[in-house]
Amino acid sequence: MGNLKFEERYDRNFNTLSPEEQKNLGASKVVVIGLGGLGGTVCEMMARVGIGHLTLIDGDVFEPSNLNRQLLSEEHLMGFPKAKAAKKRVNAINSRVIVNHLVEYVDESNLYERIKDTDVVMDCLDSIDTRFKLQDAAKKALVPIVSGAIAGVTGQVTTIIPGDSGYELIYGKKSRKQSKGVETRTGNMAYCAFLVAALQSSECLKLLLGRGDTLHNKLLIAELWTNTFEIVDLV
Repeated sequence: MGNLKFEERYDRNFNTLSPEEQKNLGASKVVVIGLGGLGGTVCEMMARVGIGHLTLIDGDVFEPSNLNRQLLSEEHLMGFPKAKAAKKRVNAINSRVIVNHLVEYVDESNLYERIKDTDVVMDCLDSIDTRFKLQDAAKKALVPIVSGAIAGVTGQVTTIIPGDSGYELIYGKKSRKQSKGVETRTGNMAYCAFLVAALQSSECLKLLLGRGDTLHNKLLIAELWTNTFEIVDLV
């Protein structure tokens, strides 16, 4: 990846990133689970920044209600699997990215196998129950999680390192039985989804490169009606 084409593609990354850091990203593996409002935008950013290996997982297909916020959704793709659209989009942006796309839902039966060989897993799920199952699998696999969630014009981001209490500090233990988050009642705005996806992508790069201050044991909350941004200590 040291030829002129490589240098030109990532030219605007440099000075923010070093050539060595760019090469490290090219060797990195990231799993994105959930390819809706958050996950579709995370895929876009991962492809453009130069993550070398992406595993993209979602069992769902596009429906009209996705069009207000999901970057990958287009009118002609109604009924089309989100994972297939994500792969096509990533490779249209960056043909160097090795993409494994899986049209499937995740649960305790397959989560560990899907994430065991990755460097970071991006939680773009809309199910609290599945988030807890992901945390259990990530603990076993020794893989960090970057988690994002949105509801209306409010979003949150945190980073969970294996062994953390993680989601219990945000949702409480009883929420393990809760299937959907509050976004099912509030709706979601596109600009909030894109903002949270950008924050998740930033966290991912910090973890991969070992640079900057992450949101480990912290919860960033953004509320866009009032332009309120707050970071809460979880421990």
